[in-house]
Amino acid sequence: MFPVTAFNDDPLFNELVSLVSPALLSEFRHSLQTLQESSTEELHARLSGMDQSRKQAWARVWSLSPFIAEYCARHPDFFVELLGSDRYLVSKSEEDFRRQLQSMVDQVADEAALMSVLRRFRQQQMCRIIWRDFTRQAEMDETVRDMSHLADTCIDIALTWIYNDCCKTLGTPMGLNPDGNKVQQYMSVIGMGKLGAHELNVSSDIDLIFTFALKGETEGARRTLENQAFFIRVGQRLINVLDRVTGEGFVFRVDMRLRPYGQSGALALSFAAMEEYYQDQGREWERYAMVKARIVAGDKEQGAKLMSALHPFVFRKYIDFGVIESLRDMKMMIAREVRRKGMEDNIKLGDGGIREIEFVAQAFQLVRGGRDLNLRTRELRQVFGALVENGLMPEEAVNELRDAYCFLRNVEHAVQGIRDQQTQMLPADEVNRLRVALVMGFNDWGEFINQLSKHRASVSLHFAEVITEDGENSEAAKRQHEECWKLIWSGEYDDHRCEEIFIEHGLPDPARLVGLLGKMRASKPVLMMQTQSRERLDRFMPILLESITRIDNAGVTLERVLMLVESVLRRTSYLVLLYENPNALEQLVKLCSVSPWIAEQLSSTPLLLDELLNTETLYTPPRKWELSDELNQQLLRIPEEDMEELMEVLRLFKKAHVLRVAASELAGTLPLMKVSDYLTWIAEAMLDKVVQIAWKMMVDKHGYPQKAPGVPCELDFLVLGYGKVGGIELGYSSDLDLVFIHDVPTHLSTDGERSIDNAVFFIRLGQKIIHILNARMSSGQLYEVDMRLRPSGNSGLLVTTLQSFEKYQENDAWTWEHQALVRARPVAGSDELADRFQAVRSRIIARQRDRDKLREDVKNMRDKMRDNLGTKVIEGEAPKVFHIKHDAGGIVDIEFIVQFCVLAYSHEYPALCKWSDNVRLLEEIGRAGILTVEKTEQLKEAYITLRSMIHKRALQNESSRVDFGAVPNERKLITEVWNALFS
Repeated sequence: MFPVTAFNDDPLFNELVSLVSPALLSEFRHSLQTLQESSTEELHARLSGMDQSRKQAWARVWSLSPFIAEYCARHPDFFVELLGSDRYLVSKSEEDFRRQLQSMVDQVADEAALMSVLRRFRQQQMCRIIWRDFTRQAEMDETVRDMSHLADTCIDIALTWIYNDCCKTLGTPMGLNPDGNKVQQYMSVIGMGKLGAHELNVSSDIDLIFTFALKGETEGARRTLENQAFFIRVGQRLINVLDRVTGEGFVFRVDMRLRPYGQSGALALSFAAMEEYYQDQGREWERYAMVKARIVAGDKEQGAKLMSALHPFVFRKYIDFGVIESLRDMKMMIAREVRRKGMEDNIKLGDGGIREIEFVAQAFQLVRGGRDLNLRTRELRQVFGALVENGLMPEEAVNELRDAYCFLRNVEHAVQGIRDQQTQMLPADEVNRLRVALVMGFNDWGEFINQLSKHRASVSLHFAEVITEDGENSEAAKRQHEECWKLIWSGEYDDHRCEEIFIEHGLPDPARLVGLLGKMRASKPVLMMQTQSRERLDRFMPILLESITRIDNAGVTLERVLMLVESVLRRTSYLVLLYENPNALEQLVKLCSVSPWIAEQLSSTPLLLDELLNTETLYTPPRKWELSDELNQQLLRIPEEDMEELMEVLRLFKKAHVLRVAASELAGTLPLMKVSDYLTWIAEAMLDKVVQIAWKMMVDKHGYPQKAPGVPCELDFLVLGYGKVGGIELGYSSDLDLVFIHDVPTHLSTDGERSIDNAVFFIRLGQKIIHILNARMSSGQLYEVDMRLRPSGNSGLLVTTLQSFEKYQENDAWTWEHQALVRARPVAGSDELADRFQAVRSRIIARQRDRDKLREDVKNMRDKMRDNLGTKVIEGEAPKVFHIKHDAGGIVDIEFIVQFCVLAYSHEYPALCKWSDNVRLLEEIGRAGILTVEKTEQLKEAYITLRSMIHKRALQNESSRVDFGAVPNERKLITEVWNALFS
């Protein structure tokens, strides 16, 4: 040993003492003395010979962390290696941890030896990690990553050793897979909280859950044991190995309270039991905990399947604003505990602390993570990136939270790294305060506290903006919660008093309002609600009642809104959305008051309530290119192989944008022609994306169709829109008349391993497109597709070549099919094939025809349609109703007038072949002089008027039949033009 008497005169120790603040010298000297007593002259010489930078780091770390100083002083050989070897104080990968510990465990013969090895490895790695953190060789991200890798490695290698040892004595656990085959079972360990997120702090406990895939029994031992009992035994031993404090310390403190049923629950559960628990009994705080959950050890492949199955519990498909209320309740509970225990200086739980930053991030994750996949990341700093990317928080605010988070986590490490203690309390004594300040790069405690206070104030501000209830202290909030509305909803006022209050607020038909509320309150779904859901309803209803006082048709509006309320009684987070966002509730009441159609859309798809949050976007639909861009952005977050999710996103996207169009039309911000433009653009965006999705699926499965041997084609496929979509005149509930065309030789085949004939490829492509569009899912149908206008109708091929299409149109098509071709145009697919189709269309339409025969054909077809679809009038009686579309003098008459003029005169006036919509074709007909400009302008105005009526009536859930005297001028004009052309 090195002579103790030489301590005070030792140049090395005196040099080190000179580098340390006088306030920290007491424990520092004691550690040096311990080192002197345990060292040899050889070790002392090696330490003396180290360069100045290493000595400065030594003095800094030992004075700041008595934990490191004590361990290193008692293990001088390790300390010399730590300080003097470049292989210790460097950044390490997870594989480095695993390789080093595995080599140590390979020599282990029993559990006692395993515990000793794990503790020695842990202590040495803790010294290295804290050393690098306190000297700022490692940034915060590296520190938490290293701590997480250390925990993962210790858990996994210890579990493997214990599992193998248990198999020797208890037998091997086996289970029957879905194929009926016996397979060996392994434990999967779920790491929760900071461990799951790779964000473990330097003296943290670890929250774990133990699970296994299949029930069954052990084999190979003298007696069998159920798998659950086996894995409970493995879990118990694992906890003991990691958590038990021995003379060498511990590995990690293990907390199992986050498992299903908490401390009263079984220590290990099967996957099926886990899924059942979270589906049936999972609570809001468990969703919060599961956001960061990760398989950290054991069977990671099977564990990943469990985590995937639990995703719907954590991330709801709908926008889940209810979680904000839950997080607020959790924060209030924590705040009460902080005040009760006097923990205001707790940097994790106190105001402006780490927990508030986590709540901000996880509020957005839980609210929107079901739809925004980039919010499903476990690591908090990645969540911040997604918040900026998705436009959910201002970049400046996110940067402030990032900086605060990094600062607070460094403070946490400073506080814990002093003595390897699990604490988040700022020290109260002067010595440890100085240590924290120095670790954080400040000269004294005052400077440090000043900067800490700034960060905490910033965090509190942003937390309040996201989590704090809007308008908690405002007069509006007080009015919304007036006692009378609560008493009316609760039924404490009798019917007569309720009616008096409604009359006082100027509401007509008060008896109807009272009846609606009484029926709702007494309904079985309301009576069966669970406590939290009922509390949300009871909070929402008074606010709703107050809001309808500003609406003229309060009774009708209340009835429509209650239809929505009834639809979300089992998903009351939507009610939270509305009372958390008064503007959204205002828009809901406003739109429901003017349109039962919108009320039904919102009731059937409550996800659309999210659209009410931003009035700027609600009443300003995006332009065509913005539609496609927005859709692409949404679909980028969905795995390509998840067809069901892709189809759901397409449907919700369409519904959301159709809602915006309807809201804009009702608000008067979109004229009819723009409404039809937008509805058509939405359909085109859907079709374009559906074609891309279906094409990729087919190519992935069968390879590319070949144009020539060895020459694969690109997307030589075209979707033609006929009827309303072709004429850019879609309504809110229009179906799509489509025809599919390709341009690839049918005698060749695809170039994939599962090759099929080109013709079969395109037929299946068409079928897949129709399936994606037509399939009825929980979010409804994308579009109803009608393929009867293809060559030969229902008896024809689903997809035809352009050459066959042209041949059919030239030789076999009926006049009505050429009429339909007038309204046809490419809506998705190959641009090059679209140009070639337009040339074919122009040639067919511009073919010279016998006008008398054409006139007769068109008239006969119109008579048939009128007989089948028009209003039936009893002979001798005057008509009472007028069908805006199908009756004489209606929209179809105008369409047929246009089609006749185009087919009869386009060989003379090629411009008639350019357009597929009636309005621009009427303008061309006027310019050509086929009809006078005055007549075509009158027809155009009549056409727009009638279509506008249909649109508005659709939003009122009213049919296209109106009183016969509703549009006499338009009907008379159209009839006169019709008679002039066809009589």
